[in-house]
Amino acid sequence: LSFSLLSGFCQTQLELNIDAHESYMTADKELNDVYQTILSEYKSDTLFIKNLKASQRIWITFRDAEVLVKYPEIGSSNYGSVLPMCVSLYLEQLTRTRITTLKEWTTGAIEGDVCNGSVKIK
Repeated sequence: LSFSLLSGFCQTQLELNIDAHESYMTADKELNDVYQTILSEYKSDTLFIKNLKASQRIWITFRDAEVLVKYPEIGSSNYGSVLPMCVSLYLEQLTRTRITTLKEWTTGAIEGDVCNGSVKIK
């Protein structure tokens, strides 16, 4: 966590909620950048692009479902004022995991990796 609270500065819950949301938005932008890079680098492989787009749509559905599993009563007051922060932190965690997964297509596979599939060789 990169919140100022952890480094000794007091923050209101609203400020913590905003910081968590901004951190998630940074991760979301990074995910979109990686996704766009892959689309560009692999544009000649139409089957791959079709499958990547389908995978990303499914991942978004999965991500949203995971949030609902973790916080099933998002509309209720059961979680109090920390809910926006907690949801943003979880969204960021899920998004960073997806970034790691997708980056394989931007970094490339090592030559000789017989299981590289659609990942280009470096």
